[in-house]
Amino acid sequence: MINFRLIRHLWLFLAVAEDQNFSRAAKRLGMSQPPLTEQIQALEQSLRVQLFTRSRRGAQLTAAGAAILPAVRKFADQLERLELAVHEAVAGHAGVVTIGAITSAMIDVLPPLIERFKLHHPLITVSVREIDSAQAIPALESGDIDIAFARLEGNLGRHIQSLPLSEDRLAVALPNDHPLAAKESIPLQALADETLVMASRDVSPVYFDYLVGQCKASGFAPRIVHQVRSVSSQVAFVSCGQGIALVPMSMGKLAPANVLVRPLQPEVTVVITAMAWHSEHKNPLVEAMIDHARQALPS
Repeated sequence: MINFRLIRHLWLFLAVAEDQNFSRAAKRLGMSQPPLTEQIQALEQSLRVQLFTRSRRGAQLTAAGAAILPAVRKFADQLERLELAVHEAVAGHAGVVTIGAITSAMIDVLPPLIERFKLHHPLITVSVREIDSAQAIPALESGDIDIAFARLEGNLGRHIQSLPLSEDRLAVALPNDHPLAAKESIPLQALADETLVMASRDVSPVYFDYLVGQCKASGFAPRIVHQVRSVSSQVAFVSCGQGIALVPMSMGKLAPANVLVRPLQPEVTVVITAMAWHSEHKNPLVEAMIDHARQALPS
């Protein structure tokens, strides 16, 4: 039998853990603080562990609270998916496709693909969530998402298949007063003594390793001073004088006035966005979206 009381208590636990404050969590939940505190205490008594330490600074997770937090977050995500599926079924919709996408894909590749898909499948709900590239494969393997749109290439695992959707020439983002800014194109070897801002390996390990490999193939180990969460953050760090960055050439359209983007010479092409899916999780809706993506590729 489903324990709805426990589900509510876990939901409240997650709110307090995220806000690290009972008062703020209660306000966000639309309830007063005393009932929230009472229900967290009831959860602690039920589990026979203390989940929070209370102080003037707020509510900090204990070791036990931190240990259960990832599982509670995953459970909450699954509940949201279930709730969405139920609402869509009641509304007469025929199914849900859950997509995980990096920010750049949500801006560039994904909108026209979803639009084409919805034209042919108007009763299907497409649910999109933001992910890092490093989260794509684990989320596909666990079934948390049906399709990933991320910076992926190479061997992605036994059951993960991918389709490159967009590629771009690799370029150098650098301050407009940098000595290399006068060049029309920049040899990779010229960056040997430069300090680099890189997209974090934690976010996109394949992409990070590929760029480091390109540098080593050119005879030097890159001097990485910052690892950031996105390509746009790389450009922002360059704008603040924190180094130079290897970025897709298309970032030149978004660069601020004090940053120039120059192509590498010889040309190096990188995958910007790939579509990935789990080949063992058979889903006709996923197959339909793959077909639409393939049709949109240049012949």
